[in-house]
Amino acid sequence: MTQSSQVKEREKLAHSPTLNTILMVEETLRDSGELMTLAEIKKKLPKQVMHQTLLQVLDYLQISGKIVIGTKGILWVFTERKELNELMKRGTEA
Repeated sequence: MTQSSQVKEREKLAHSPTLNTILMVEETLRDSGELMTLAEIKKKLPKQVMHQTLLQVLDYLQISGKIVIGTKGILWVFTERKELNELMKRGTEA
């Protein structure tokens, strides 16, 4: 890896959202349970998030299948598999 590509890689990482930011956005979308615009999400977040950072988080959530982004807004669509979670809690092997 050349030095210039290392610098570019560090710049990319320097502007990545933190796990806390991702979890905060996830919780806000999941708890709302309704279609929300970008402006509504920004208002409902407990802390301010830079616009570009919020867009990165939303891209990640869309790629991971947790949200759907449409022309009218953003909607949380991910549902947990409760049966699997219960098995994991009990430590039961299938």
